[in-house]
Amino acid sequence: MIPIASIVEGDSEVVALPVLLRRLAGELVPAVTVQPLPPIRVRRDRFIQREDEFRKQLLLAAAKSGEQGWILIVLDSDDDCPAHLGPQLLARAQKHVPHRRISVVLANREFEAWFMAAAHSLQGARGFSVAVDEPIDAEAPRDAKGWMRKHMAGGVYREILDQPAFAARIDLQLAQEKSRSFRKLCKEWQTHVQMRQ
Repeated sequence: MIPIASIVEGDSEVVALPVLLRRLAGELVPAVTVQPLPPIRVRRDRFIQREDEFRKQLLLAAAKSGEQGWILIVLDSDDDCPAHLGPQLLARAQKHVPHRRISVVLANREFEAWFMAAAHSLQGARGFSVAVDEPIDAEAPRDAKGWMRKHMAGGVYREILDQPAFAARIDLQLAQEKSRSFRKLCKEWQTHVQMRQ
């Protein structure tokens, strides 16, 4: 059993990320049992910019996950470059909890970019619709939530309800193919879960 203590920035990710992690477990490594713990919700800017807050939340995650666990930080990159900010956050985290396995995954630019990457697999779910021939560059738009809203019936995208439903349905392989940041999540999964079976 591998406990996973995640740190996220939105109420919807608190619900959706465990769904996604359980799917990764079931589809990628069914032989390994994982326990996604209730995520720790933070305010992104405060978490990143205030070292006392950063340390406090990491120590909480370390206590929750235990010695055999994994700390997974999943944030939106927004306008930051994931390739620069991710390693910086990881280095800072390792200073505070050097005795724990830690990963930092920054969705480029928003969590919804992962849904965009596998958008065609969401056709018909919760009123979502996308043309078969519509070109999608999941990691380019700044407003992935707005893109999702445009493709929802009535133009209404409810993060707290739609994110968990979409996390339960997206084609994980398609998301990996179309999103570098989702591939990063899968790579970290391989390192911290798959290699331990």
